[in-house]
Amino acid sequence: MLKAYCKDFWRYRFLLQNLIGRDFKLKYRRSILGVLWSVLNPLLMNIVMVAVFSSILDMRGAGIENFSVYLIIGQLLFTFFNEATSSCMSSMLGAAPLIKKVYIPKYIFPLEKAGFALVNCLFSFIALVIVMVFTGAPLHPTAILAVYPLFTLFVFSLGIGLILAAATVFFRDIMHLWGVFTTALMYFSAIFYDPFTMGGSGGAILQHCIGYNPLYWYITAFRAAVLDGEMLSWNMIWVCGLCAAIALIAGLFVFRKEQDKFVLHI
Repeated sequence: MLKAYCKDFWRYRFLLQNLIGRDFKLKYRRSILGVLWSVLNPLLMNIVMVAVFSSILDMRGAGIENFSVYLIIGQLLFTFFNEATSSCMSSMLGAAPLIKKVYIPKYIFPLEKAGFALVNCLFSFIALVIVMVFTGAPLHPTAILAVYPLFTLFVFSLGIGLILAAATVFFRDIMHLWGVFTTALMYFSAIFYDPFTMGGSGGAILQHCIGYNPLYWYITAFRAAVLDGEMLSWNMIWVCGLCAAIALIAGLFVFRKEQDKFVLHI
């Protein structure tokens, strides 16, 4: 099965590039600033959230030296996951006119949406660089290791996206439920707080729950490499890799099993 997917991927690689380019142009069409919004949006959101969580609500937790960088890393990676899975979810419905006319491997469409989300995320990293320069955060040599959590997060998001794309064809309510789920997930991904600085029984319970959230591991691994200048721990490596592998295998299995029924339901 994997060999067949790889063969189709190589055969339709130019279609994949064109679809990503099309989505990129459509996203910023008739926008004065265009692609700059990929940088300005996370930058402005970071300013707002820093003001809210470090001043008004005082929820950032003790021990976070550079809260602005800590926060924007969580923002960018969670936004990437949310955008990738949400766009994958509706990819088959959006491609219905094309699928009914010509043969195209159906997994190309969720893959293209995840790929576009990754490209958009890479542009958004300019905002991370700006925040690091503005706050005087050092650029550690270990920053290159951040490629690993970013890539495994892409694979993880693609796997989840394939499952959502297949399920949404038959159950449209998933599109509404997923938005509620990701909102709850955001608060359990340690984006704007450090769970290990929170004391009491509530802090212990929160730490235990967050440990089962794959997104927490991807964000933490990225922060370790970029913000803390640390090598990735063995736990970070195997948890990020294992979650990505399980999600992709499950996604490919579910998608392949159901894809022949898509034409009748989209």
